Amino acid sequence: MQLTWLGHSGFRLEIENAVILIDPFLTGNPVFPADQRAKAIAGTTHIVLTHGHGDHAGDAAAIAKETGATVACIHELSQILAEDGATTLGFGKGGTVDLNGAKVTMVNACHSSSIDYKGGLPTPAGSEAGFMIAGEGHTIYVSGDTDIMADMEWMGDLHAPDIGILCAGGHYTMDMARAAYAAKRYFNFKTVIPCHYRTFPLLAQSAQVMANALPDVKVIEPEVMQTITL
Repeated sequence: MQLTWLGHSGFRLEIENAVILIDPFLTGNPVFPADQRAKAIAGTTHIVLTHGHGDHAGDAAAIAKETGATVACIHELSQILAEDGATTLGFGKGGTVDLNGAKVTMVNACHSSSIDYKGGLPTPAGSEAGFMIAGEGHTIYVSGDTDIMADMEWMGDLHAPDIGILCAGGHYTMDMARAAYAAKRYFNFKTVIPCHYRTFPLLAQSAQVMANALPDVKVIEPEVMQTITL
């Protein structure tokens, strides 16, 4: 199983028989090298979106049309992207879809969701979500944009993820300290990978606070377009 950070909250996940792009924010992403776009999206079978904000969903329709990938996301957002020409698979919280052998379950998050990248006032796009992605002997919790939630207790108990991809940049989401608190209280991660940080000056630029708070967990600070084998 291979995971490649695309910057911000974007990842390329190669798992089972799927190549999944998670929240691929490429256009306008200041930490993503534009000349690496073709490599980042090559062979994509699916795109998974946590919510509709432009720094998560803004490139989804274009990539889907270019690669033939199916976009899996909450129902309302899937309808909007289908109108933009993408092939979509809409589902809801508690639902599980099979993406070429990877089992993806939508779970709760605490944030907001709207289409805010087409000009004018934001358009509601369903609600925000996270995902449990199971395959190849692992379960990955993708938090999406969120703060700490009491829901994390049952999510950790029921799904028992061993890998956490946690938003941790602060300001718009939980910060490094809060993400570490959630990891310690609600989960038993072996590996944690922070995201939604380093993109803009407003966000955290280092995960050292998280690493210090989780001495028994392997905290990996990803580098853009450098693949991690899990």
